[in-house]
Amino acid sequence: MNWQDVLAQLESGSLRAANQDEAGNWHVNVEVKQGILAAFKAGENVALNGNYQGFVDKHNLPARQFTPEDGVRLVPGGSSVRAGAYVAEGVIIMPPAYINVGAYVDTGTMVDSHALIGSCAQVGKNVHISAAVQIGGVLEPIGASPVIIEDDAFLSAGVVVVEGIVVKKGAVLAPGVSLSKSVPVYDCVNQVMREKGAEIPERAVVVPGTRPVKGEWAQELGLSMACALIVKYRDEQSDASLELESILR
Repeated sequence: MNWQDVLAQLESGSLRAANQDEAGNWHVNVEVKQGILAAFKAGENVALNGNYQGFVDKHNLPARQFTPEDGVRLVPGGSSVRAGAYVAEGVIIMPPAYINVGAYVDTGTMVDSHALIGSCAQVGKNVHISAAVQIGGVLEPIGASPVIIEDDAFLSAGVVVVEGIVVKKGAVLAPGVSLSKSVPVYDCVNQVMREKGAEIPERAVVVPGTRPVKGEWAQELGLSMACALIVKYRDEQSDASLELESILR
């Protein structure tokens, strides 16, 4: 498949950078990444016109243009969606926000101010991406999995999710939570430590925490490292407090 077809199918949502199997596991689509990298290689830097006059970028990866028929509300003020990114009907993008090539954003999702959805990241339905959330992107290495945010997840202000972490359906990340392959997750409800880089389970409520650094010297100084804590799983009360307003969509 050539890069032109890859970008077109990514924008239409018929092709994705990662796919979920019947067991709920996610798998990277290497062909998509190869197509995106081929597009960058084929692109030539050109001066942009119109709203982007004064900017220079690859001629074949411009910012997308939306119409009312797309059903997407892209609020003025510095946001941009790059070519090859899929944005479904009912998505709201508040300024400034950026959605990069290969990303997939499903219906009813809110992308708030200063939020980044990186290349090939997969975001499900009715996800709330609060202000200053950073969802990491990945094009290289070619086989690396992108970040996955499943349906109905709630990412509070300042959350960072990188390095292919999977956040399962309905999970809630409290303000300031940072998740990567080097950050351990402690499930205080089930009293287990999940492996570093493990997925966040469905409907888990996660808050930032700290843990002591090993070693006598570090302990003498009271040094600690960041971790994430699952302090509860969503119940009726937390569901009510996180209910999304359909009127905004």
